[in-house]
Amino acid sequence: MARGLTRYLAWLIIAVLVFLTLFPLFWTLLSAFKNRVDIVTTSPVFFFTPTLDNFTYILTRDSVQAGLINSLIVTGSAVAIGAVLGLPCAYAVARYPMRLADDIKFFVLSMRFMPPVAIAVPLMVIWLNLGLYDSRIALIITYSLSTLATTVWLAIPAFSRVPREIEEAAYVDGYGPYSIFFRIAIPVAAKSLIGAIVFSFILVWNEFFIALMLTTSDAKTLPIVASEFTLLGRDVPWGILNASVILLSLPPLLFLGVISSFINSALKSRD
Repeated sequence: MARGLTRYLAWLIIAVLVFLTLFPLFWTLLSAFKNRVDIVTTSPVFFFTPTLDNFTYILTRDSVQAGLINSLIVTGSAVAIGAVLGLPCAYAVARYPMRLADDIKFFVLSMRFMPPVAIAVPLMVIWLNLGLYDSRIALIITYSLSTLATTVWLAIPAFSRVPREIEEAAYVDGYGPYSIFFRIAIPVAAKSLIGAIVFSFILVWNEFFIALMLTTSDAKTLPIVASEFTLLGRDVPWGILNASVILLSLPPLLFLGVISSFINSALKSRD
């Protein structure tokens, strides 16, 4: 009896947590299809005539199209640089013992601990002096530091789980270090590596503060453009804001399955 009651309470708590997590997302999606009068009403409206005006307004604006292009170029380039430089670095740390391996790991992890405000102002001064302020190049280099740190930190345990026997057998068959890395280590650890790269993509895609400090007009990313839809006073365009949140959240949601598989793989490796 007590065990059944405990199980019931556990499922009840889980259900409440799931509801508290998913309901704001559901309400945001619902509000994205509402007219302003249905949003600002004193009582919640669940049944209404849906409209696509909010999405049409966003997708037809030149600033949104420019922000989308900037986000795709900056995020894609930063993630690619992080993967190209980070994966070999992670493999070297995981496979070749060295005295400074722990120091390298701590340094990489400390880059993730550092708050954006601590580096935004110095970086702004650097890019202003170099004449690269408000440019895609400045954002790509800045974000590459973040993607490099994230990729290295998450890829080290992925490469460590690759059986050494496979690599030793490949070495006996005449494979060199580079062939073993590209043809053995990466394919075996591909699932976890993809998760690390996708996680880096989401971090950069949703980043706001550094982009706000390093851009003014030409290189503004999609989060900055979306924030500009907010107006002062009582005329806040809630429908447009909700629609921009939905559009901005689509890439992370599309990769949610990949991240979940990566997390499951990381958790199983600890068992």
